[in-house]
Amino acid sequence: MPELPEVETVVKGLQKQLVNQRIKRVEVITPQLRFPVPPSLKRIFTASHIHDITRRAKYILIHTDKGILLNHLGMTGTWREDVSEKKHDHFKLYLESGKCLVYNDPRRFGYIDYFDPKQSCHWLEHLGPEPLDKKSFNKDYLLSRLKTSRSPIKTFIMNQKNVVGVGNIYASEALFMANINPLRPSDKIKKQEAEALIDSIQKVLRRAIKKGGSTIRDFKSAGGSQGYFQMEFKVYGREGLPCSFCGRPIKQLKIGQRSSFYCSKCQK
Repeated sequence: MPELPEVETVVKGLQKQLVNQRIKRVEVITPQLRFPVPPSLKRIFTASHIHDITRRAKYILIHTDKGILLNHLGMTGTWREDVSEKKHDHFKLYLESGKCLVYNDPRRFGYIDYFDPKQSCHWLEHLGPEPLDKKSFNKDYLLSRLKTSRSPIKTFIMNQKNVVGVGNIYASEALFMANINPLRPSDKIKKQEAEALIDSIQKVLRRAIKKGGSTIRDFKSAGGSQGYFQMEFKVYGREGLPCSFCGRPIKQLKIGQRSSFYCSKCQK
């Protein structure tokens, strides 16, 4: 599933293609994705002006003068600029410029919705702070949340109510960088470790964004390009390979039904 760096990469691609464009026509090819596509989308967003594209957690938000179009990529969702028809195309935005942006999703696990920015959105209202926002995701905030949880620290940082967008890949990489065992109970994380974890999460995510995300399974950015951060993985997917720091074989275990990778010597 695309994580925060992959979604951020898609957002940057869409910004180049959509900002300051006017939507001429909306075509809903598949009315039922993971959830039903609201039939009113065509009426609402036809002739609307796009003034911004942003990201909140793993959601893509297309801001227009008639409301916000929301998209979650699910497992295999992608956007491309193309007027041709391809298998698994579900949604199209025809622009007055002549461009056509197409949402394609083989597994149909993604979804599309909209909301009025003046009102709360049920998709977003439960979300924790952005991990790259130093004002909201800081030591005091993290420690206050950690002390009330006994879940493994990896489970904690993957919980969208605690902090958004830190999925399985980047949780494994950040915990390795911070020298924290993924099974450590959250309430046992010390002040210095919390600071190191925040720093590691932010460094890993920024590096991944710079590299365009990770090419895992079907992920591609808007326009079809692939990310390269997977070339820098230190632990994820490296079971049995030597740790780049101590040489001990990387181990794999299951935490919350997700594969986790760590070094038993470096991560205490």
